[in-house]
Amino acid sequence: MDAQRLSNQMPELKASVVADLPMNEMFELDGHPRPECARVVNYLLSMDARRLGDLGERAHEMFLRMGVTFNVYGNEDGSERIFPFDPVPRIIPANVWARIEAGLIQRVRALNAFMADIYGEGAILKDNVVPRDLIIGSPQFRHAAVGIKLPHNTFVTVAGIDLVRGADGRFMVLEDNVRTPSGVSYVIQNRVIMTRLMPELIRALKVRSVEQYPADLLASLRELSPSGSSDPTVVVLTPGPFNSAFFEHVFLSQQMGVDLVEGRDLVCVDHKLFMKTVYGLRQIDVVYRRVDDDFLDPVVFRPDSLLGVSGLTGVLRAGKVVVANALGTGIADDKAVFAYTPRMIEYYLNEEPIIPIVETHLLRDPEVREHVLRNLDRYVVKPTGASGGYGVVIGPKASAQELDETRARIERDPAAFIAQPVIQLSVHPTLTGSDASNLVPRHVDLRPFVLLGAKPRVLPGGLTRVALREGSLIVNSSQGGGSKDTWVLEN
Repeated sequence: MDAQRLSNQMPELKASVVADLPMNEMFELDGHPRPECARVVNYLLSMDARRLGDLGERAHEMFLRMGVTFNVYGNEDGSERIFPFDPVPRIIPANVWARIEAGLIQRVRALNAFMADIYGEGAILKDNVVPRDLIIGSPQFRHAAVGIKLPHNTFVTVAGIDLVRGADGRFMVLEDNVRTPSGVSYVIQNRVIMTRLMPELIRALKVRSVEQYPADLLASLRELSPSGSSDPTVVVLTPGPFNSAFFEHVFLSQQMGVDLVEGRDLVCVDHKLFMKTVYGLRQIDVVYRRVDDDFLDPVVFRPDSLLGVSGLTGVLRAGKVVVANALGTGIADDKAVFAYTPRMIEYYLNEEPIIPIVETHLLRDPEVREHVLRNLDRYVVKPTGASGGYGVVIGPKASAQELDETRARIERDPAAFIAQPVIQLSVHPTLTGSDASNLVPRHVDLRPFVLLGAKPRVLPGGLTRVALREGSLIVNSSQGGGSKDTWVLEN
């Protein structure tokens, strides 16, 4: 297929997109490319159809050679998979990104203040801005974290904030990930691949770099050191090779030039944390942990855990080590707590939220629950403590049996669920086959990453996740999703 035939096909694609889904990331309602996307569209149109299809195959081969993989929990053969990648980039203009960046910094500052407060004085609970029983009763609240003092009062060092774009084009926050957020390694590797596939286009558009992230992460971690040393010892704590994000743990430790350790490599002595080496014990100042709270310290949490370090909580309380993200930050990942985040921003910062959240209904409220149950086929129902797209029921797409089962689960334990209206996620042209005829609209979201050390740092862009199945609103890799490179323009 030559460029002219491809050009003739694109209007059909654009027309089909705008007819069903008004918000398209690449095209206006009239079918013309958005100004920031025009150069990319022209580049794709000028490309031989077969070469366009080859882009996806070349990207897949590069991912294989680079070993960019993830594991899926429950996968019977335990094999690793290549994260599906689409070579059609997502473009974000500088002015749009500036507002997103400001909103992200605002949000993470408020979430961090919330953590410091609920594990400290608890003022927001005393003032009844957030219900005390909601926080204390959350499975993610950690009583062992109460009273632990941290340098700079930094509880949230790494945050992944999931954003979606609705029919009106506004970005909204869908959920927060501040426990052990993952996916940033794919952002960096996606860019490596796109730099090889489209180097001249990236240069011409002045796409902002993402390669600084590991250095920014290391700087943020070093700034948290409790010892005040100019050269603190930082490690990455991994659950091991069977974790779904193990590739990322290895990648970040290598890029930062720090040791990757498992719990068995560490030991607590005299309220200090040490790493075992061939030269003896070496004291650790900062742990970038990718292990969930429940497995961090078998003395305090799960006694059967082999992933953590016995006595780690005591070392934290003694102020001799910092764990990032801090113990107990998972409370902000609770989807019921999420509903109160606009109030947190107003309470701690005395500001209006820059980025609104998706309307969220707490089913623990009897009146709210009654309304949602009557209209269950209009809502997305999510377990408050789940992640990765697991347990999500999309009402309009659910069968009568699924709705009945969901209704029964809600009635048994209403506090364990929230409901949100169905957001018609924005779409982006996505290559799903071997040539241009397979360039079709698919739903996308965006996970930007924010670092908080002595100062905030935001990765330009983030992980654009794409639902590869037609009509699907679930973008998670564990549910068959893939990713795109996200290009933030300098001007």
